[in-house]
Amino acid sequence: MGLTVYNTLSRKKEPFEPVTPGKVGIYLCGPTVYKPSHIGHAVGPIIFDAIKRYLVYRGYEVTWVVNITDVDDKLIDEARRQGTSTLVLAERVTKDYMEAMARLNVSGIDIMPKASEHIPDIVAFVQRLIDKNFAYTSNGDVYFDVTKDDDYGKLSNRRIEDQTGQRDLQSGEKRNPADFALWKAAKESEPDEVKYDSPWGKGRPGWHIECSAMAMRYLGETFDIHGGGIDLIFPHHENEVAQSESATGKPFAKWWMHNGLTRVNTKKISKSDASPEMQAALTQMTLHNLLDEYPGELIRFFVLSTHYRRPIEYSSEEIAGKRKGLDTFYRLFQRVERICGESPYTRCGDGFNSASSPSHAPEPQALTCAKIGNEAMATAYTTCFEQFMLSMEDDFNTAGAIAALFDFAGAINRHIEQENLEKAGASKTSPGDHANAALNATACLIALAQLIGVFLEPQKEKAGSEDGLADKAMQVLIQVRQHLRKKKDFESADLIRDLLREQKITLEDRAGETEWRAE
Repeated sequence: MGLTVYNTLSRKKEPFEPVTPGKVGIYLCGPTVYKPSHIGHAVGPIIFDAIKRYLVYRGYEVTWVVNITDVDDKLIDEARRQGTSTLVLAERVTKDYMEAMARLNVSGIDIMPKASEHIPDIVAFVQRLIDKNFAYTSNGDVYFDVTKDDDYGKLSNRRIEDQTGQRDLQSGEKRNPADFALWKAAKESEPDEVKYDSPWGKGRPGWHIECSAMAMRYLGETFDIHGGGIDLIFPHHENEVAQSESATGKPFAKWWMHNGLTRVNTKKISKSDASPEMQAALTQMTLHNLLDEYPGELIRFFVLSTHYRRPIEYSSEEIAGKRKGLDTFYRLFQRVERICGESPYTRCGDGFNSASSPSHAPEPQALTCAKIGNEAMATAYTTCFEQFMLSMEDDFNTAGAIAALFDFAGAINRHIEQENLEKAGASKTSPGDHANAALNATACLIALAQLIGVFLEPQKEKAGSEDGLADKAMQVLIQVRQHLRKKKDFESADLIRDLLREQKITLEDRAGETEWRAE
């Protein structure tokens, strides 16, 4: 078993061998903080948080950098529109972004540099390119000369003559249409807070040079993984490669990893929601609005259920489908706790749920939580472990890893049913060997899931309102239904069940008790 990672630069999977043995440097392009983050801004961080957790588990010391672009034309324009300063706007949007990351359990980011705090690094970088004759000045602007870079276009596989539509303003004259701005001369109409001193006069950095300077500042001139959405391959990442390798004469990033984009699946939107206005609203739904509607773990599970290089289709129906999948695990955890009188989380073991403490990956039989005590369950766990690891070793296939968890959950449920562990009078104070096997196996499942940042803690109170009001109301209905059934008024009891089903609430009758769940 060996880890392979798809490299956009070579367009193939390659064996993962870090620049420095035992250490991994990752740079992920972060948000331009001019508007509240939407679901697209969550995809990259969720994916790379899972990747970091897995690499740490494999024994690597990982440094993960996510930048904040707080010097940008869009930020200036939006601040002017809102009648505020770029600093105030950037701080507000950054705070919003960080709060959303916390709710998504994205906890592995080590460094979050801001472009505004690295102007000296950027200026020095630009000067280095000028000194090497890769860049030129023009009326206070500084441009990179793409014709001086012999392999320009190697990442995006485009020719220089096709390089148009760049995200740059220009006041000076370019030598070539594809040349891009490294430094932009200040305009009188722009606020003073985005005008910085430089050898070429007051101005501000171009978008691309910011990332190169910050990546090298924290990860060195050559590092392991540079990530971002597939939409950044050109022009952003192409220009990063060009300016970085021209300045140093060394490879910039060893691997370029690009995640698929998030798109609204219009085929799965009801006709009443299919208007252009509704589609735009779904596309631009802020992360906070999304997280107010859905739990952070569900959004994370939704993202990781698709291989990172594939596009993610977003719709309420897709989310609902993933909620059902997640509920499969939640119901198993509750079922096991109900049988054994103990949460499987208490037996998860150590070293699984940390994204910052390296530990070497042991074989399945060496795992503390793998001492299941039942041959069939131990075999099912070993199969799950191997499939989980094979999936993650194959270009961080979290979708395949989650599929392995589903298979294992099914095996545990079958074990519970075959051994009739839910029969009336099942001993919670002294669970038997079969019940303990179910408990230990479920703990193993949780521990594996924690390697990608799922099931980090027990499920919180059932959704509905604060203080579990919805659950309390449901318990009253369940008791009324049980009372009716004891009186043999099955028609009324069934009416309660059917009316709840119309509201997408399912009742599950088991020996001696009834559970409910929302679809």
